[in-house]
Amino acid sequence: MKLPTMAIALSMVNLASAACSGVPGSGEADGTGGGGSQSSTGEGAGYDDSFGGEDDLGSAGDSGANGASSGGSTAAGQACATETSQAGFQQVYLAFAFDVSASMGSNDVAWRDRALKWDPISAATKQFFEDPGSTGFRASLTFFPGARQMCNGDTYLTPDVAMTPLPSPAFSEAIDSVVPPISDRWRIGTPTAFVIEGTTAFVEEQRRQNPGKYAIVLVTDGYPELCDPQADSVEAVVDRVELARASDISTFVIGVDNPPVEGAPASLENLREIAAAGNTGEAFIIDTGNAAQTSAAFKAAIDEIRGAAVSCTIPIPPPPDGRMFDKQKVDVKYTSAVSSTPTTLVYDQACAAAGTWRYDDPANPTAIVLCDDTCAVVQSEVQVSLGVDFTCEDVIEVPL
Repeated sequence: MKLPTMAIALSMVNLASAACSGVPGSGEADGTGGGGSQSSTGEGAGYDDSFGGEDDLGSAGDSGANGASSGGSTAAGQACATETSQAGFQQVYLAFAFDVSASMGSNDVAWRDRALKWDPISAATKQFFEDPGSTGFRASLTFFPGARQMCNGDTYLTPDVAMTPLPSPAFSEAIDSVVPPISDRWRIGTPTAFVIEGTTAFVEEQRRQNPGKYAIVLVTDGYPELCDPQADSVEAVVDRVELARASDISTFVIGVDNPPVEGAPASLENLREIAAAGNTGEAFIIDTGNAAQTSAAFKAAIDEIRGAAVSCTIPIPPPPDGRMFDKQKVDVKYTSAVSSTPTTLVYDQACAAAGTWRYDDPANPTAIVLCDDTCAVVQSEVQVSLGVDFTCEDVIEVPL
């Protein structure tokens, strides 16, 4: 999957009156006169600085508040004019649960070689958190096992790095500080079920305060161990991931394999089950043995997660000047980075066809949702422009 440093623009052109009579090409209904449409390229989807503020994305009201208006007459009885408001995708939050157990780099046996596992993995992780391409995302970082009471979900309610706008140096500082000065001082144990439990609770509390799209990113190199085998089994981890999924929190999984040396145990098969339960497809399995290749593979995996995490839900901003929103007077256009010609996307509430979009709730819509194939294009493009025009006449038929 091609991965973006992505700028997504949304131009929301609003209906001036319920009794519009503008003629296409007249400079009225098509927005070519009376003030026209405002360009909004480079704004939007969780990749732009303009949406890095604490209250920017996450609700239709927030998005509308950021919109700037321009356009023609609004008085009753006058010809249909256009108004423009900017709208953005949902804010994306990534909660990282990061394995810092001895098997990641304690150097006590050949397959725990720090130079082959911890160093390249931590370097690529730091790069993600400081990458300008991560601008617009927010992330937290929780290390496990915890320094105390590792087999208790409450230990992981407060992350080591709080939910922070990216890019940020705070993550690199935390990663550096968690490495023990002496190799035999690494933490031991892999309480995977408990870190998922605590991180899910943390995410749910965050979401109550800041609505948006949330996902957990689990980074580990093996099976749960050293806690109660029933409470921290693979099945227990899957159960907790499924509970998170039921709360609309997906879980991405990055597995760090052992170097290909004699005696290295196979310990990653369980991760495939966890990723499937988290509704994110296959786990990303990172080979070790060559530090440069490991770092590159880890970076590719985390970049793919960054792209897949982009929300394809566009909150509808409130119409300017308190006007009425008409859900059947909406036209959505898509322009790729390689083409200047807009392509109209088809409204299909069932998402049965390609190149389509739907409303979140056809009876009372609050957001435009790109269907899966359209969403995949948005997540993979370097630059995408979406124009959402509010027309003067019905252009779609929304089922009751």
